[in-house]
Amino acid sequence: MTTELFTIGYARATQDALTGVLVDTGVKLLADIRALPLSRRPGFSKTSLATATQNAGMTYRHFKHLGTPREGRDAARRGDLGTLRHIYEGQLELPEALAQMAELQALAQEGRTCLLCYCEETAKCHRALLIEAAFEDWLIRDLHAGPTIP
Repeated sequence: MTTELFTIGYARATQDALTGVLVDTGVKLLADIRALPLSRRPGFSKTSLATATQNAGMTYRHFKHLGTPREGRDAARRGDLGTLRHIYEGQLELPEALAQMAELQALAQEGRTCLLCYCEETAKCHRALLIEAAFEDWLIRDLHAGPTIP
């Protein structure tokens, strides 16, 4: 049996559009894998997003240790994917990250799960590196809640 995992970036989404896509897809757990679950975009800070997903019938969980450190986020913004990879691979070796990765794997096997981060394109985000490390044999589906990426 192939296990399915979803992923989404909220860079150009609204909270309503994002929760709508998640509900339409049947997601049960929104796994926030940002190191800092804060956002300048309305509706995407931890408390607001947790409330919205709960109101939509989903569970929200923040996996802080699966986020990328500041240096990795800076590298991703510059498009320096090699540095992002190096920094994030180090992050995933930490005991706290290994524990959260195992917890996320177990939860994702129990029900439809979607990884959330800011970046729209999974291939340019630490989500791809987490998938490579923990979900490489899974069927990955990228969801979009904003305008189509050109």
